[in-house]
Amino acid sequence: MAKNKEQVEVQQEVETQQTETGTEFTESEAPSVSLRDLDQLAQVIDLASQRGAFRGGELAVVGTLYNKLVAFLTNVKAQQDAQQESGAEEVAPETGEE
Repeated sequence: MAKNKEQVEVQQEVETQQTETGTEFTESEAPSVSLRDLDQLAQVIDLASQRGAFRGGELAVVGTLYNKLVAFLTNVKAQQDAQQESGAEEVAPETGEE
C-alpha cells in the first residue's frame, strides 16, 4: 500500500513539473528525446548510484544501461565533431595561387 502511495506522489510531482516547465504534449506533438535529455539522464543515473539509490542486484542492469548510454553519446559527439570539421574545411577559402 505504501508503494502505491509513493507511486501516486511521484506521478503527481512529475505532472506538476510538466505543467511548470510546459512540457505537456498535445495530440499533434510527438514526444521526443534530445541528446541533451540523454546526457542529463546519464548524469541522473550517476548521481543516483553515488547516493545509493539502487540495490546491489540492480547495479549490474543500471551499470550496463549507463555504459550503453555514455557510449552512444560519445559516438554521437564524435560524429558531430567530425561533421563540423569537414564542414569547416569545405567553407574555408582556398589560398592557392593561380
